[in-house]
Amino acid sequence: MAKKTFWILWGALSVAIGGYLATGLLAKSAATHPLLSPARQMFLPGETSRGHYQIELACESCHGSPFGGREALQEACERCHGQELKDAVDKHPRSKFTDPRNADRLEKLDALLCVTCHVEHRPEITLAMGVTLAGDFCFHCHQDIAKDRPSHAGLKFDTCNSAGCHKYHDNRALYEDFIVKHLGEPALLGRASLPARNFRAVAAEFPGYPADRYPLKPQTVADAPPELMQSQEVVDDWLATAHARAGVNCSGCHKAEKESAATWMKRPDHQACATCHEPETKGFLSGKHGMRLAEKLTPMTPGRARQPMHAKAHDAALGCTSCHSAHRFDTRKAAVEACTGCHRDEHTVAYERSPHYVLWKKERSGEAPAGSGVSCASCHLPRIEHRAPDSGAKRMLVQHNQNDNLRPNEKMIRPVCMSCHGLGFAIDALADGQLVQDNFLGQPRAHVQSVDMVAERMRELQEKRRQGAAMKQ
Repeated sequence: MAKKTFWILWGALSVAIGGYLATGLLAKSAATHPLLSPARQMFLPGETSRGHYQIELACESCHGSPFGGREALQEACERCHGQELKDAVDKHPRSKFTDPRNADRLEKLDALLCVTCHVEHRPEITLAMGVTLAGDFCFHCHQDIAKDRPSHAGLKFDTCNSAGCHKYHDNRALYEDFIVKHLGEPALLGRASLPARNFRAVAAEFPGYPADRYPLKPQTVADAPPELMQSQEVVDDWLATAHARAGVNCSGCHKAEKESAATWMKRPDHQACATCHEPETKGFLSGKHGMRLAEKLTPMTPGRARQPMHAKAHDAALGCTSCHSAHRFDTRKAAVEACTGCHRDEHTVAYERSPHYVLWKKERSGEAPAGSGVSCASCHLPRIEHRAPDSGAKRMLVQHNQNDNLRPNEKMIRPVCMSCHGLGFAIDALADGQLVQDNFLGQPRAHVQSVDMVAERMRELQEKRRQGAAMKQ
């Protein structure tokens, strides 16, 4: 009898455990459910990279089809990163390798699939920036490069993708013709200023902006809803914002439009912000601050981060108002204090000892002109030109994907560093890991030969032209 009872309990327990594990694996809510998420965690084949660990329990994000194989994973990669590659003018797009003239290249490297180079759940081969990548992958197609470029003779193929040299997808800061244009630039340029934002000036020209609701007409205290007048502090904060100057009243954020009715929201989320700031919201959802929200998960918190964070910010849920503070929306506070309030890594801690911080303090005190200071946001939320598809209106947009120009960090050169610094200096500075850690306190100790090699190539070409002209005479 005891033996029978044992087997009955064993069977029941096995069914319960199996059901628990199956529910954790198959139920979409398991990623955020406090009881089911541990079950899903058990199915992870290995540690996830820094780029994806926040959404590692949302298995459906990448594995949309359980039997889709590598092609299904490719679709997931392109869903999140496809636009980024288009913006980068990807030099190795999929179309390059579907061209029959390059068919032989696929036999050496299956470049049609992202997972050929970027494999998840493999911590032993994952690099610091959160991607897995073989160091010598360039060799497969470019083993004869020294014949065309004698300057590359003797260089090892695991140096191709190092700082200041070639990047497989995004090489905008390192194109040879771009380097040629900026040869001989000084470390500090005469013009040292970031481009000014101009959203209010051109907002009405952009499709999607609700000009009928927000006619860019300044609001006054009389426009505040009576029920909110009991909080004079809130009203004063709102009146001091760009929202009030653009005609955006309290209802602009607190009422979500649902067909003909509108529901008052006590705490508006990023979807309310997207009504006017769609590109910024899209960037936010693409970065590490908002990627969990993009996958319908609970917000990211500093406590989940793999980098050092302040303990007091451990449970702070990240959304638009985490940095922009509800009602006041102080962009200056969002540019520095919001960052240093959470981040505690060496680079952030060193910021207040850096020459960039000195410039920032001077701008804030009025001792220096607008745009001359360098905040955290100046580098990590760069200002980029955005054009309206129909009207052609230009807008200086703040890229809210704070991770966009760190993969690799040379992406920071054109939209950020070269607002103040010469190209050669910028390349060397970003190649110096210790200088980056020290938040650029001092001069670069690293030197990348890319600029030197281009300069030498230009001298050789000029000499050939001179000799050719002499022979004609």
